[in-house]
Amino acid sequence: MKRKFLAAAMALALTAGMLSGCGSSTSSAPENKETQTTAAATTEAAKAAETKAEETKATKGNGTLVGVAMPTKDLQRWNQDGTNMKKELEDAGYKVDLQYASNDVQTQVSQVENMISNGCQILVIASIDGSSLGEPLSQAKAMGIPVISYDRLIMNSDAVTYYATFDNYKVGQKQGEYLVEALDLEKATEPKNIELFTGDPADNNCNFFFGGAMDVLKKYIDSGKLVVKSGQTAFEQVATANWDSEKSQNRMDTIIAGNYSDGTVLDAVLCSNDSTALGVENALASSYTGKYPVITGQDCDIANVKNMLQGKQAMSIFKDTRTLASQVVKMVDSVMQGGEAEINDTKSYDNGTGIIPTYLCDPVVVTVDNYKDMLITSGYYTEDQLK
Repeated sequence: MKRKFLAAAMALALTAGMLSGCGSSTSSAPENKETQTTAAATTEAAKAAETKAEETKATKGNGTLVGVAMPTKDLQRWNQDGTNMKKELEDAGYKVDLQYASNDVQTQVSQVENMISNGCQILVIASIDGSSLGEPLSQAKAMGIPVISYDRLIMNSDAVTYYATFDNYKVGQKQGEYLVEALDLEKATEPKNIELFTGDPADNNCNFFFGGAMDVLKKYIDSGKLVVKSGQTAFEQVATANWDSEKSQNRMDTIIAGNYSDGTVLDAVLCSNDSTALGVENALASSYTGKYPVITGQDCDIANVKNMLQGKQAMSIFKDTRTLASQVVKMVDSVMQGGEAEINDTKSYDNGTGIIPTYLCDPVVVTVDNYKDMLITSGYYTEDQLK
């Protein structure tokens, strides 16, 4: 009996051990399965999010064809505007027909007409001559195609739905304020000599650039603290067709020869943008021997930023075209979805047919003191591009 009891006890112990082992095995299996399930779920969630993002993008733009008309490739800023606009729109799911018109009005007219006939459902136009697009825009309006005027206001057309730009009056205002401070005009006891350059008279923005600057500088000119030796102060006298650097250089050469070749010091030059500033700087390099003047600019073109770093230009107004492009894409989205675009100005921009609802982005002054933060750290340029 004793042996039978011991045998039975041993059998029970063995069975218990086997059950314990099985229990351990079954408890670890669910853990592995759970881990695998969690990993699989995470992967599926990631795939689902990616798919949803792609679907949202596709739904958002839905392959809609957007016509983007830019003035020229001859100026760096329009290349950047066009590139940024195309990328932003394509990232949002749109198709883009991007055209540059080589600063030829009739070419731009034909390009816009082709965009309409090719099925573009919305147009974004940076015009060469703000008053020259009447016929194609009439076609756009008749076909219910919305038009967003980009940076330059399209004039005398009721087909313009929205306008997106930087605060152009503020651009000129900041240039004027910079000159007041740089020349210390409030405390100056001797008059300072200045010359004035603005851009293309067909570009409505010039009225704001030049107007903003002169609203700041006029009182110093009137009081004699600022002297324009050439006597050229009217908009028509200081305008530069097509914002052309060669034209501004030729005019500056003439001004230097007539007013500053005798050693008279030129203290400052108001230039409404970088291409006119570049022409002025080229003229100074070839025919001016006096103390170097304070020169303003706008757009932060690479050549001008390099000149800034070499002391040949004091400042430039930075208008981050990525910001403007993003805002225009938001406008396109709103219009294409049947809504109203975000605007922040309903008073300033009358194109001859009424006030155009406008979104204004803020311009920023760039100098040697902040160019790294504004232009390099922000990713607008690389350091190598400015060497």
